[in-house]
This record gives sequence, structure tokens and C-alpha cells, in this order.
Amino acid sequence: MTIRILKITVLILLVLGLSFCSKKQTSGGNLFPTPDDGTRIILSKEDVSLGTHHTQHFKIFSKYVQGYNRYILKGIDKVQSTAPDGGGYFAGVTADPPESPIGYPLTLLGVKLLDPPRPTSYCSGSSYAAFIEGLNLILEKSKNKHLKMAQAEALRMQEPDGGRREDHVKFWGKWNADGYGNYFALVNYAKMGKRIKPVQARPGDFMNISWKKGGGHSVIFLGWYKDENGKKYVAYWSSQKRTNGIGDDLVPLERIKEVMLVRLTQPEKIFSFDTTSIEDVDIPGDSILWED
Repeated sequence: MTIRILKITVLILLVLGLSFCSKKQTSGGNLFPTPDDGTRIILSKEDVSLGTHHTQHFKIFSKYVQGYNRYILKGIDKVQSTAPDGGGYFAGVTADPPESPIGYPLTLLGVKLLDPPRPTSYCSGSSYAAFIEGLNLILEKSKNKHLKMAQAEALRMQEPDGGRREDHVKFWGKWNADGYGNYFALVNYAKMGKRIKPVQARPGDFMNISWKKGGGHSVIFLGWYKDENGKKYVAYWSSQKRTNGIGDDLVPLERIKEVMLVRLTQPEKIFSFDTTSIEDVDIPGDSILWED
């Protein structure tokens, strides 16, 4: 009888322990930098089957990641939900009204970062919006929810009068700058992230693309893909003309010259990063070396 009671007690404790671990995993168990094992993530045909506009990024791609990147994927879905058809693409530095990085009012911990002058978006605005929405989720249960005035001002996407914030000016200006803005803002300026190699990339990493034809693109990486003919692609989410604004895109690697990939590692520094402007160092990107 005593042995039977002991067995039942042990079983109950095991069940309670598993329940506790499960709750910890779902609530706070992913509050750490996303790890990787240095091997390439190759998507399946099913992973890219939903097309351009959907809000299933977390459902589809979270199986490939743990940690903070899962919240970035949720951030993508939040941003995409504001523009089910993409919302339109527009970029014009001298436009009146000014170009709008994203087409809805964006806030971080209740602090307004953008009052959109247009309902449209462009690439760096979409990647930044997903970053901010991801931070809102990561910091949701943080004890520190107060954004200081200096950091809030640096994160703003427009000047107080509603005008365009120029490139390289504070956090958003660096993110929005030509070249590798994600690196300028997250690594060089705020010290919130780290540079990674293309082979390490995981869904939810931030990627700047340098095209062979010139120009660049700010996107959020979703994965590498190879079609039935062996042609290689990168899948990403951003805002671009051919998706009518925000949406998924699949681009052949042969069009890409270099990339720069950055991973969020220290989101808590959003409360304390040094807002003093520093020079954005021009650095080379990485070639995508994908050998079969």
C-alpha cells in the first residue's frame, strides 16, 4: 500500500513538473538570443506555398527557431495584418506629403514613433515596424516598461513637426540609411544585435541585400529555398513594388551581390543605449556561398 501511494505521488509530481516546464516554455521560455548550429535552413515547398500576403509567419517558420526571433515572426504577422493586400508601396525622399515608412501608427511601449502621412510603406519601414512590434512582445512582461525621452526620440521615425527624419540621424535614421542600415542601427549604434554569416541565418533575422544591378533592400529573412530544377532562392518578408507593399518575396540568388545579416541579441538595451550619434562605418557584406 505504501509503495503504491509512493508511486502515485511520484507520478503526480512528474505531471506537475511537465506542466510547469510547458508553461515556462510558452510564456517566458523563449526570452533569449536565437541559437543556431551553423547549418543552412532550407525551406520546403509547403513553407513557401501561401504566397505573398498572409499572417502565418509564426505558424510556418517558428519550427525552425527558438528565442527572440520567434517574436520577430509574430511582429511580422502583426504588421502584415494592418495591410492584408500589401497596403501599397511608395518611396519618395522629397515627396509632399512625406513618404511613410509604414502605413499605420507605430508605437513602442505606448510611445508614438510614427503618425503615418500616407497609408503606404517601403522596405526599411516594414522591417523596422516588425522589429518594434517584436520588441513590444518581448518586453511585454518586463519590469522596466518606461522608455526614456532620449531613447524614445532616437527611435522616432519622423521629426516632431511630421517631417521626414533624414538618413543616419539617430536609431531610425541609421536603420533607414543606404547600405547596411540594420547593422548601423542594431550593432554599431545601439549594441542590441550581432552580425552573423549567411549560413547561420534563421527566420526572423534582419537582412540587408546589395543587388548586382545596384541599390539595396531591407528585409526580414525567412529561409533559403531550392526549386525542383535546383535553382536557389532566398525567401524574405518586406515591402516592395511587386508585392504591392508588405508581403513575402522569393528572389533568385543570382540577382544578389552581397548581404548583411544581423540578429537581435540584447533587446533590453532599448532602455539604455547611448543616443550620441556615431559614424556609420562602411563595411563589406557577405557573399552567399551555397554549395550543394
